[in-house]
Amino acid sequence: MTSASPRPAADPACPGPAAGAAAPAPPARTRITAQVWGALAIVYVVWGSTYLAIRVAVETMPPFLSAGARFLTAGALLAGLLAWRQGPAALRVRARELGSAAVVGLLLLIGGNGMVVLAERSVPSGLAALMVASVPLWVVVVRRFTGQRTPRSTLGGVLVGLLGLLVLSSPGLTGAVRPLGLVALLTGSLLWACGSVLAGRLPMPSNALAASAYEMVAGGLGALVLALVRGESQGFDPARVSAGSWAALGYLVVFGSLVAFSAYAWLLQRAPLPLVATYAYVNPVVAVLLGWLVLSEPLTWPIVLGGGIVVAGVCLVVRTER
Repeated sequence: MTSASPRPAADPACPGPAAGAAAPAPPARTRITAQVWGALAIVYVVWGSTYLAIRVAVETMPPFLSAGARFLTAGALLAGLLAWRQGPAALRVRARELGSAAVVGLLLLIGGNGMVVLAERSVPSGLAALMVASVPLWVVVVRRFTGQRTPRSTLGGVLVGLLGLLVLSSPGLTGAVRPLGLVALLTGSLLWACGSVLAGRLPMPSNALAASAYEMVAGGLGALVLALVRGESQGFDPARVSAGSWAALGYLVVFGSLVAFSAYAWLLQRAPLPLVATYAYVNPVVAVLLGWLVLSEPLTWPIVLGGGIVVAGVCLVVRTER
């Protein structure tokens, strides 16, 4: 998932705003080096591929159990790496900051990513990625309702993107995909947008990595509680989980939640923000292509046309909000 203004994200199944990190000052040097292009390629491909990995993981894993295991593991690993590299003091936060990180983590990872995981049991990964690409549009809508003024060009991008969402929703109207899956994706996108806006207004930990670690732990615990409420643990046998699903879960933990996040955080300090923000409309394209190549997901006209319209709207929003 994405945000209208790029910040470090706890996860990019959804590449979204981080937990509390303020956008850094523009870098003094804007020369685009080979390292910048390499890090950008990681963010493009890895975050775009997380939708495919989620689709494979939920084939034989309960959705919220897999999400809980993923984020608890990634959060613990990130906290451990942070303590090792910067010392235990890097994880010290005030109670209020910890509570804010937990609230944002629940909105992003249970409300946002959780709905994606649930929806991808019945919705193709490429279509899911294109629906989630609308997050920057919903961020603008949420900020508008909170009283923030919005430029006309930004509102124009939102209207274009919403038109694309209508086209993307047509498979649900024809019965090609389950309508509840599309509703879950729209709900998740809106909740992710709410978490994105709150992340910039609540008293968050000053260390972006610590904030993201706490978000992932809170989101992982919340996902496990929700899995218990849904009864996902009843009759669950880890031995029946396919090797592909285990591999996909490991990929999401290591590459989706750690490697790509680190590359993204590095980019925010060493590359122009407009360039970094291009992940918002490159990720869904990568996801659609991978779903088509690996899982043979069909490229129907609503996906091609609606996806193109959504990406165009997001592109306009990102350019005007950079």
